[in-house]
Amino acid sequence: MSTALPSSHRNDTTSPVEVVCVGESMGLVTAVGAPLVETETAAFGIAGAEGNVAVGLVAAGHRAAWASRLGADPFGERISAELSGRGVDLWVATDQTTPTGVMFKDPGVESSAVYYYRRGSAASLMDRGFLDADSLAGVRIVHTTGITPALSATCRDMVDQLYVDARAAGALLSFDVNDRRALWSKEDAAHTLARLADAADIAFVGRDEAERIWGTATASEVRAHLPHCGLLVVKDGDVGATAFSGDDEPVFVPAPRVEVVEPVGAGDAFASGFLAATLEGADLAKRLSAGHTAAARVLTTHGDLPPLD
Repeated sequence: MSTALPSSHRNDTTSPVEVVCVGESMGLVTAVGAPLVETETAAFGIAGAEGNVAVGLVAAGHRAAWASRLGADPFGERISAELSGRGVDLWVATDQTTPTGVMFKDPGVESSAVYYYRRGSAASLMDRGFLDADSLAGVRIVHTTGITPALSATCRDMVDQLYVDARAAGALLSFDVNDRRALWSKEDAAHTLARLADAADIAFVGRDEAERIWGTATASEVRAHLPHCGLLVVKDGDVGATAFSGDDEPVFVPAPRVEVVEPVGAGDAFASGFLAATLEGADLAKRLSAGHTAAARVLTTHGDLPPLD
């Protein structure tokens, strides 16, 4: 089945798209006032790592596109409206027969419990025909995450081809590990995520998730596990983040102190801040600081997306 992106969904303007973020966004239902099992009130929104990164890049002054598939349903319409309303270009194919994925959330300060209903979603049908090198011409960075290959076998094939096509188009390949335990086995995740992160030009991983997946306890051990990644960023929560570039000495920047309201979405915001500073030619320390600043904005608010100014 061909899932090639229809050209009519591309929002062409005079300035070129700098970053394309590829992956699934979902409808989001969040419990309000009590846990999901008890609440009679819920808030509706959207969620999805790659869409979050695209929003953050636009907020930082860059042109970004989000590429995916959506169902022809209210959640798909809501996602399109929210992302386009925040200035994100939509490279979207709409599926008339499969639904948009949905995520339910019990929010918390330390962590939020999430429940996915995304098996068989429209986005899970993305395959090798979805994007190609021609559609990526002129793009500077292609960004995706470890969530996308976990959605289905065809999505995994699509990500593998995306690496080939991004490089053929002259773009950098950015990959955020973003392990989602509910989506696949630890063994499958450990192998696939290491392979994709190690092959990326820029890779992001949390120190805690790296330890959970690969048994690497420190940033240096993560680097030893992923020796070929061009630029590896290891995030360590409220401690800080370390960047490893080639054989250069690692660069560490501590995280600012913030009053955390909810942690979900902070990693995506960090990636958007770091990538925005990368587009601007900043040095590694400034890129890490930009990532921390973007993450802090999300940590101090409810929801996955940065607040509208």
